[in-house]
Amino acid sequence: MNHTPRTRTVVSCTLLVTALGAGLTACSSDGNPLSAKPYDAADVISSNLPTEGERADPDKPLEITADGDDRITDVTAQDSAGRYVPGELAADGSRWHSTAPLAANAHYTVTVSTEDGDGAPGRKVLTFDTSKPTSRKRLTVTLGPKSGQYGVGQPITAQLDQEVKDKAQRAIVERALRVESTPAVQGAWYWVSDKELHYRPEEYWPAHATITVHSNLDGIRISDRLWGGPSKPLKITTGDRIEALTDAAAHQLTFYKNGEVIKRIPVTTGRPGYDTRNGVKVVLEKAYVVRMRSSTIGIAAGSSDSFDLSVYYSTRVTWSGEYVHAAPWSVGSQGYANVSHGCTGMSTANAEWFFDNIHQGDIVRVVNSRGRQMEDFGNGFGDWNVDWKKWSKGSALVNGTREGPTESDTVRLQPAAL
Repeated sequence: MNHTPRTRTVVSCTLLVTALGAGLTACSSDGNPLSAKPYDAADVISSNLPTEGERADPDKPLEITADGDDRITDVTAQDSAGRYVPGELAADGSRWHSTAPLAANAHYTVTVSTEDGDGAPGRKVLTFDTSKPTSRKRLTVTLGPKSGQYGVGQPITAQLDQEVKDKAQRAIVERALRVESTPAVQGAWYWVSDKELHYRPEEYWPAHATITVHSNLDGIRISDRLWGGPSKPLKITTGDRIEALTDAAAHQLTFYKNGEVIKRIPVTTGRPGYDTRNGVKVVLEKAYVVRMRSSTIGIAAGSSDSFDLSVYYSTRVTWSGEYVHAAPWSVGSQGYANVSHGCTGMSTANAEWFFDNIHQGDIVRVVNSRGRQMEDFGNGFGDWNVDWKKWSKGSALVNGTREGPTESDTVRLQPAAL
């Protein structure tokens, strides 16, 4: 097929024969088809876009085909918000189609690269707008935690204002939630419930990392009656890698900073019947003083076990009331016996030091307790107690990874070399 105007490729070769009969072929570099200016490929590609002036239906996939001997080599589709559309290209380059929904009420720019039978490159840029959503019902995503600095154990959370139960619909939501970190680490979302997702890497976050999270769900069709709504992006950083390891049997807490032992503290943990939970917990919050009452953990007021105390330098690790805190009343047992109602107690001086050096999102791990395992979800962040294989299965995407290309490769799927 001819394209006008167009630069045709001419390759000139000269055969040189030496007196010894040996032959050598030399070709001009000016004849390289890839060095030619791309021709206008408007007459060799077609699409399923509506006529000019009409809006495309976001429910329908975008399709682009090549005619004659020409083939598509690359397609980049992006809306004005910077969201790329993943797609698949046929091995012979004859057809490309999108593999994820288009956004409603959006403006798209599509760059199509082609080549003809001689290898000369062509290009065509298409622009179009999509129609508005047919339903007013929107899914709102709230990302957490709040922007700021956290420890390396802090998971990312996504709270939905409506339930999403269908796996295909979950995949649409999850695919639109983007997490990027510097330095880069691989992670995955886990559906804690129909309205909540958590994101974490296989190991803890790197120290001094920057993590950005945003949702591309705005304008995306999730179901016949539900479309994605806008969401506020999130940026957090991590500090040093802080780990507080409590050995309940040895009655000792070891404080690590970036893998180095900084301090060893004698402690007391939960006595029989109130044993401290084993496993990894994450610091939820800190308070200089907390009023602790036995009635909140089921101990009747006025009984021999009841208490009502103002407790200082309190670092919270579960919502049910487990803390690391000052316990001056049990100093004689610290380092020797477990006498608490489930918290980790230490002297006031040690608790003040711990309070000043621990941060929200830092890791607090308990081993060798007779207590049960820390809950995975619902009582704080027990996320790190879920092994990576199980965590990956909690994703709605294949093996916890995104389907199709990522933004890093700008959705450029090319056919195999012929």
